[in-house]
Amino acid sequence: MPHIGLVSLVVADYDDAIDFYVNKVGFELIEDTDLGDGKRWVIVGPRGARESRLLLAQASGETQTAAIGNQTGGRVGFFLNTDDFARDHALMKKAGVQFLEEPRYEPYGTVAVFADLYDNKWDLLELKAS
Repeated sequence: MPHIGLVSLVVADYDDAIDFYVNKVGFELIEDTDLGDGKRWVIVGPRGARESRLLLAQASGETQTAAIGNQTGGRVGFFLNTDDFARDHALMKKAGVQFLEEPRYEPYGTVAVFADLYDNKWDLLELKAS
């Protein structure tokens, strides 16, 4: 298998999620296709990324709605790699992204946890060169 193409993220509202990921995190909107009956195929991802991207899936029904913001049971479930932690951390903070901690310097690299608009936890991570 060459790579994971999409990871589905259950959201409450397509447009709010697009706004957060594009205007605050700095992703690009790759596709937004109307599928009818209120459903859309919405893909966002880091600018220039060719592999893993997010499929924003608006919740349908009680079970999916209950999963919004807790898809990984409160753990960090998503990892956003960067080649310049200081730059991206500053840009995201300026855009209003809520970081849950100050940057940490771990044996594997520099990291800080942030929450998306639904309180899903993400790591912003710059890995050390090996």
